[in-house]
Amino acid sequence: MKFFRSLLVKYMLIILLAIFIVQISYLAIALCVFGFGQTGISSKVLIGSEMEQQWHTEAKSIKNFTDEVITQHFDDWQKQYPKSSMFWVGEDGTLLTTVNVEEQLPSKWTPAYTTKFIKARYGGDPFTVIAFLGDNESNGFIVFEISKELFEPPLINVYEQYGSIVLFGVIAIILFFIIISFLFFRGIRKRLLHLQEAMEIRDVDGLPIETKVKKKDEIGQLEQSFNRMVCELRESKNREQKEEQLRRELIANLSHDLRTPLTKIRAQSYSISKEALSEDGKQAIQAMETSIVSVDALIENLMSYTLLMASKYKFEAKKINVIRFVREQMTTWYPVFEKEGFEIDIDLHSFEKNEWQVDPIWLGRIFDNLFQNILRHASSGNYVGVESKTTEHYDAFIIKDHGNGMKNESNAKGAGIGLSIVDIMVKGMNLDWDIESSDSGTKITIRHYK
Repeated sequence: MKFFRSLLVKYMLIILLAIFIVQISYLAIALCVFGFGQTGISSKVLIGSEMEQQWHTEAKSIKNFTDEVITQHFDDWQKQYPKSSMFWVGEDGTLLTTVNVEEQLPSKWTPAYTTKFIKARYGGDPFTVIAFLGDNESNGFIVFEISKELFEPPLINVYEQYGSIVLFGVIAIILFFIIISFLFFRGIRKRLLHLQEAMEIRDVDGLPIETKVKKKDEIGQLEQSFNRMVCELRESKNREQKEEQLRRELIANLSHDLRTPLTKIRAQSYSISKEALSEDGKQAIQAMETSIVSVDALIENLMSYTLLMASKYKFEAKKINVIRFVREQMTTWYPVFEKEGFEIDIDLHSFEKNEWQVDPIWLGRIFDNLFQNILRHASSGNYVGVESKTTEHYDAFIIKDHGNGMKNESNAKGAGIGLSIVDIMVKGMNLDWDIESSDSGTKITIRHYK
């Protein structure tokens, strides 16, 4: 089941494992204390009042006050409390039988010493019980002594004697849990970083690479979703490329096919213009020729744009004198603008470095498209200006007109694709450009940064 492969279940198992280890540790300590005894005594906690009551009861029940009887009585208690000590003082104060007595006791007990002994033991350590033998106080007394440490719970004794071992054991358990948790989360982090790396790395097609799915938990499901997304993106891009290729081929074929009838129409219009025509007929032929030129330029732009988008438009950059080049361009276009009645303003001065690394065909196409746009869209202003400009950071050419601006409609169409070609070619030659357009005219600046 997916649930049992989830990260949540794995982490809960780590928590349960930690709790289990702690419980096992306490169980092991309990077995050591209660199963095997503590310091050789009974595993039960000693209770002084019960012990005192039992000692008095058994002392009172003794009838024969001989060494054998008292010794047997002491041996029975010694078996039960191995760390205890016992001795018998006779009726005349003589120290008789002793068991496990380490303290130096007098062989003859006087009333004064007996009183001193009782006072010293009262409420002190070791725990001491004094009982008279039989029913008569003149039979002497027996004494039972045991250390008060044995009255403490066994676990307290364990911590007192093995406290450092227990502390290190607890620290070891905590460190073990921390290490397991660290390894668990490090594995998660490593897999997430691997997925992030797969998202950032790009294949030759510009798409992320697929990642290898090693586990079927939540991160594994995320990796599978990521791989599916990459596959879908790759399929989508392949479809897009095929559609783009078909579109380019269609445009190229249409551009080629349209040129043939356009050439025939131009030839026929030229033949008709040689005939005797009325003034209206001549104007109609002239308008038709203008339209043919516009359609031919539009087809040319469409073909160029398609080649540029497919990166198949030939590009050969070389150093040229751009001031001389622009002057030659203006020499070609001067008669055209003059024929249309344009005021022509040319102000070209040399740059500090006149040579630019550009493709002359591309640069010529840029100026041709811009001048064509002025003829089509800004003829109402009857003005064209070309000037050079030098600043601290760049050299530039500025082309101006006094038309109605690009936001206003004009009778000519197709300017959009012409400017798109300009944009691609300008950026392809590492130049920069911008357009400022208003109702009073348009200014286009082409910059070459130093």
